[in-house]
Amino acid sequence: MTTTQFDNVTLTTKANVYFDGKCVSHSFTLADGTKKSVGVVLAASLTFGTAAAEIMECVGGACEYKLAGSDTWVKQAEGDSFNVPANSKFDIRVEQAYHYICHYA
Repeated sequence: MTTTQFDNVTLTTKANVYFDGKCVSHSFTLADGTKKSVGVVLAASLTFGTAAAEIMECVGGACEYKLAGSDTWVKQAEGDSFNVPANSKFDIRVEQAYHYICHYA
């Protein structure tokens, strides 16, 4: 099931802009202290690094991703998610806008 909204959040209004504007996100914190971000990746092929473990949830559009150490590209569409280990990297290919929620583990 795709997440459609979060209630009772504290939102950071300044956007996180990466890769010359090809990825833009906003960070927010839930009432229980859980941190997340929501954003969009525009058409591009990018490599992201992680500090914390992440769950990337697709809430619109689609992408292909490849985790560090893998040679396999996996398709992801709305309602799908994938896990990225802490202190790792993943490659992502987007043809049209990919809307996501990043759940930090």
